[in-house]
Amino acid sequence: MTQAAPAQHRDLVAVGASAGGVEALRALVAGLPPAYPGALLVVLHVPRSAPSALSGILSRNGPLPATTAADGEPVMPGRIYVAPADHHLLLLDGHLRLSRGPAENGHRPAVDPLFRSVARAAGRRAVGVVLSGSRDDGAAGLASIAARGGTTVVQEPGEALHPWMPRAALDAVQADHVEPAAKIGPLLDKIAKGPLPPGPDQRRTACSMPRWRCPTSAR
Repeated sequence: MTQAAPAQHRDLVAVGASAGGVEALRALVAGLPPAYPGALLVVLHVPRSAPSALSGILSRNGPLPATTAADGEPVMPGRIYVAPADHHLLLLDGHLRLSRGPAENGHRPAVDPLFRSVARAAGRRAVGVVLSGSRDDGAAGLASIAARGGTTVVQEPGEALHPWMPRAALDAVQADHVEPAAKIGPLLDKIAKGPLPPGPDQRRTACSMPRWRCPTSAR
């Protein structure tokens, strides 16, 4: 008898943040349960010449272990992977890749390269999260995730220390969820345990406003 293929879940989460992002990330990871079944790939804009201490901060503030990403490392559930300084973080064939490619939006690591790679690699399993930050890094990448049927999450701009990245993301996509940072962790757990969303060609587009402002019937 042929066995059924295992169910797929929205378990590959790409998170982007800049100014004010450490506070938002601490609140996000604190809300994740110890048995969270997904993996988080995190880009925080950091100076290229200084090592990032973010993995230690996130490990201390939440139940999941966080490490600085290593090139070629397989992505495992229940882990947080942080982009190292001066390297873009990418996802390819279930493994992490580090790139010294050109800076994007003035940054390396930048959010958009991570989001694009997760969109290509994970499709509907992908979840993109844009947190506090300046300028608009992450907006185009979040649109890539949405275009491939992934789920989009944006920190509520009014509670972000720097609202410009969330605002730019909301200008670029009809976000599936807009929440304060402290509510995103529990939301990610709920998303991971739910069914895959419909493909991008099945999504209704009757409402032209950001998705979170549309009536339920138009989402």
